[in-house]
Amino acid sequence: MAASGRGEAPEDAGQRAEPHTAEREHESPAGTEQLMEEVCERGNLKKAMDRVRANGGSPGVDGMRVEELADYLKDNWPAIREQLLSGRYQPKPVRRVEIPKPDGGVRKLGIPTVTDRFVQQAVLQVLQGRWDGSFSEQSYGFRPNRSAHQAIAQAQTYIADGESWVVDIDLEKFFDRVNHDMLMGRVAKRVADKRLLRLIRAFLNAGVMENGLVSPTDEGTPQGGPLSPLLSNLVLDELDRELEKRGHRFVRYADDCNIYVRSERAGQRVMESVKRFITRKLKLKVNGEKSAVGRPWERKFLGFSFTDGKEPKRRIAPKALERFKKRVRERTRRTRGMKLETMIAQLAIYLRGWKAYFGYCQTPKVLEALDGWIRRRIRCFAWQQWKHGRMRYRRLRRRGVSHELAACVAGSRQGPWHLSRTRALSLALPNAYLRSLGLPTLSEPHRA
Repeated sequence: MAASGRGEAPEDAGQRAEPHTAEREHESPAGTEQLMEEVCERGNLKKAMDRVRANGGSPGVDGMRVEELADYLKDNWPAIREQLLSGRYQPKPVRRVEIPKPDGGVRKLGIPTVTDRFVQQAVLQVLQGRWDGSFSEQSYGFRPNRSAHQAIAQAQTYIADGESWVVDIDLEKFFDRVNHDMLMGRVAKRVADKRLLRLIRAFLNAGVMENGLVSPTDEGTPQGGPLSPLLSNLVLDELDRELEKRGHRFVRYADDCNIYVRSERAGQRVMESVKRFITRKLKLKVNGEKSAVGRPWERKFLGFSFTDGKEPKRRIAPKALERFKKRVRERTRRTRGMKLETMIAQLAIYLRGWKAYFGYCQTPKVLEALDGWIRRRIRCFAWQQWKHGRMRYRRLRRRGVSHELAACVAGSRQGPWHLSRTRALSLALPNAYLRSLGLPTLSEPHRA
């Protein structure tokens, strides 16, 4: 039901209900709760509508777009509300889409209808406020006022304290393999409203439409809608509690879990023990290819790695740098038929988003090198668009390059990449000019 970045609860913790702690699990589900009334409360629905609009996203199986939801609810909300309050609401199947993973393969998403996303969001807001306070402090994914950057900083603290080996655990197809009965058992310990229990079960069993055919879903929480992250944290909270009980120092973000220890031998012992727990108790599978015991500076966590030494620094993982360069090459391809200004405007959107996340690194020289590399890519783009010697000479002269230098470079047989480092191109397209067109500077200080 959820992809990363979608369906989180509102960031304003002051707007959330008083969190119910883990003591709720010991209460008898006597059926006295009226959570569905809270779900259908006007203020909760307004926040859900705002969040669905902000998240956007593709239509589900019914083809309805986010922009159409408000008008649809004006006519149909009374009937939907009655179905929710009576426990008869039936979600539609999710629409299957596949998106490529950065490390290869595909991630299967299940896109609910806009109406179902709205209902899921309303449910999420009620349950998140009640459950979040009972989750582990070492869980950072899909939670209000928590972030990947905080998870990375916590891992860095462990390494600085001498935990110089990491047990890197990756769960194989986690969102596809969650056992519905086990999940609903955990939900039932926290929810007494049987209407809400039926609704959550209905979302889990809604089925998947692929190539026009609907297939049943008897396990998993399909990524693509708002509710799945909360349910995944509920499942993995049992792993968190087990690791805490054993006294481990760990960080978990969704299905990525890193445990920090002082020796390789301890790491191997922990890996085998935790794998047994995950397999036998949680009925999940550890990805043997992606999981390993290693040095933190040889592994990656949420796109970052760390430098070796007594004071480890956050650095961008090599694979993340490779993906970044690939995306920039695609956006600065010399054969793209558009103006320089348009290309830079499109590139800037990607660079600002990338910097907001990876600007958290502590290796400014890497960012400075990337800035220089990007500017060379842009100068190559411009040089290619100027097409031939006469046009190149005129453009250089127009941009203030001397006659001698412009004539020398315009007639050169060297390729664009070599010429992008020449004084002529630097004078014609200086850094200040590129910034004036909206090109961000990655090496400027990161603002948290």
